[in-house]
Amino acid sequence: MFKKILYPTDFSDASKKALGYVKQLREAGAKEVIVLHVIDDRKIPGFIGPDEGAPVSGMQVEKMITMMEEDAEKETRATEAELKKSGFDVRVRIEKGIPFRDILRIEEEEEVSVIVVGSHGKGVVKEMLLGSVSEKVIRKSKKPVLVIKG
Repeated sequence: MFKKILYPTDFSDASKKALGYVKQLREAGAKEVIVLHVIDDRKIPGFIGPDEGAPVSGMQVEKMITMMEEDAEKETRATEAELKKSGFDVRVRIEKGIPFRDILRIEEEEEVSVIVVGSHGKGVVKEMLLGSVSEKVIRKSKKPVLVIKG
């Protein structure tokens, strides 16, 4: 049924909970997982320096981006190893962009069967709302989306 899974992760508790469900899909015949992390590039220009709102230098921004990429690489590789132990073929993709747009782009590029995403509502009525990324993916995805509430 679901042969190829797209597992977008932001390394949150909700995403880690969703990983457990990804593993359970192995028993249902899933064979491959694409582990995706999107570095939200809308947040990169917003870095503010320590001097009361003074912009940081280009060099500082590059260093921050490098650190974000290194953290993403470390986290996704750990997830890759965990999924390989469960018997999956695994590929890792780290992208820079707008998370929901890149999830939908990768969904099409990779021709996945299902997207498994963790959701953590943000707001006063946390229990009633999905996270904005998962909500947009659900509305616009062409494939089934399994949302795991964090």
